[in-house]
Order: sequence, then C-alpha cells, then structure tokens
Amino acid sequence: MHDGSGPKDATFQIDDFDVTTWSPSLNMANGTNGGLHNGAADQKTFFIDIDNCLYPKSYRIHDMMGQLIDDYFQNNLSLSKEEAFELHQRYYKDYGLAIEGLVRHHKVDPLEYNEKVDDALPLDDVIKPNPKLRRLLEDIDRSQVKLWLFTNAYITHGRRVVRLLDLEDCFDGITYCDYGAEKLICKPRQEMYDKAMQEAGATDPAQCYFVDDSALNAEAGKAYGWKSAHLVEPVSTSPDKPVADHQIQSLEELRNIFPELFERS
Repeated sequence: MHDGSGPKDATFQIDDFDVTTWSPSLNMANGTNGGLHNGAADQKTFFIDIDNCLYPKSYRIHDMMGQLIDDYFQNNLSLSKEEAFELHQRYYKDYGLAIEGLVRHHKVDPLEYNEKVDDALPLDDVIKPNPKLRRLLEDIDRSQVKLWLFTNAYITHGRRVVRLLDLEDCFDGITYCDYGAEKLICKPRQEMYDKAMQEAGATDPAQCYFVDDSALNAEAGKAYGWKSAHLVEPVSTSPDKPVADHQIQSLEELRNIFPELFERS
C-alpha cells in the first residue's frame, strides 16, 4: 500500500484491473467474498461515495480539479476564463459531470479528458492514510454487509484515491462512471443506481445504504429506495431542507444513524 513515501503514483494502467476482483483479499468472480452471505435475504449493501466523502473537503481536491477542468475548457474549446467557468458549472448542474456535457456537445474524448484532469491531480501530496476511517470501516459487520464504492469518477481516479488512503482491502468492489463506454452514465441518473445494484449483486433496494456529499446524488439514492445519508461537513452549506433520510457532518455519525451495519461489541 502507498504510504506517501517512495516514488509518486503518477501513471495508472487498468488493463489488469477487474471490478469483480477489487481487493487482493477478495475474489468475488470465483465466488469467495470474505464470509458474506451469497444472495442471502438479509445481506445488506453499503454504497459509499469517494471524492469529498472518504477524504475531507479541507484537502481542496475539488478546487484543484475545478481549476484543471476550467483549464481544459479554455484550451480545448477556445474559451475565456470566465466562459470556461460558466460552461463548466452549467454542465455540472445539468448532467452531474462536466465531461458528459463535453461529450454530448463537443465530441471530446473522455479518456483524454481524464488523463488531463483527474489523473493529473497531485493526490500523492495531499491524501494520506486515515486510521480513524479505517477503524470505522473495519467495525462494519462484514458477515452481513457488503461495502461497495460508488463514484462518478473513472476507475483510475477511484482506485488511486482508495490506494492512497490505504483502504483497498476494505471494499468488495466499485461502480464507476465508465469514460470508455459509448454512453456515459453517472449519478444522479437512475441508470447509474441500476448499474451499482447489478454490479454489487444487490437485489432489494430496501437492504441498501448510501452516503454521498452531493445533495443531488443523496436525494436520488433516497428516491431509488436506498437508506440515504447526505454528508455535509461544517465548512459546507446545508441545503434549504434535508434531501436524504439523514444529514451528517462526519462519517463517524454513520455508527448512530445506521447501527445495524456495525458489529455489536
């Protein structure tokens, strides 16, 4: 695992990475899943967002990414700084991802965009392992709960963040926005939640839990039938009214709002 020392994690190859074999300790494709009940009616699935969720907004990764996105808009669409910012924000609001607007209206190559934006972020300088977060995840009852990452990022970025946090062995799999697909699907569209259910092997929305820092995504999760938590850190602005079943300020509050997910001491 990367602990912040040694060579920096700059280039990522995904040819040998399979969503069904996320962790070195798991091989779900072969039917072994660390003790989870295969298809049991009482099995729960906990979907967890990555960016600004597994790490705090104080890392300002969102700001760094926003600048890279604006730069991409300027350089590739020949826009002014102000025009690039405005169009970036409009696409994010309309589609949930700036890249979807770029693909729809400007025929941009999503993988080339990902290389110049997400994969260009200096994450190694910012993200470090978080022992408190690891304890939280390790306290979840894995005999009853499948932990599944659910992100609008591409697989290279999601995998990179989780590796830098030293949490790869804590999750059973990941559902991500496939920038290589003919059609981009991302949160908060219902198809993305369908995709997550299918890939995680979940069949009953009522047995699914979700936490996300995006109000749109948390609200969509609740509408889908998941037990949804909206993460709003103290530095963030709360929505005018709650959008999910719960609104929390830190992931530690998951212990109180979803006690059924954790091992009883």
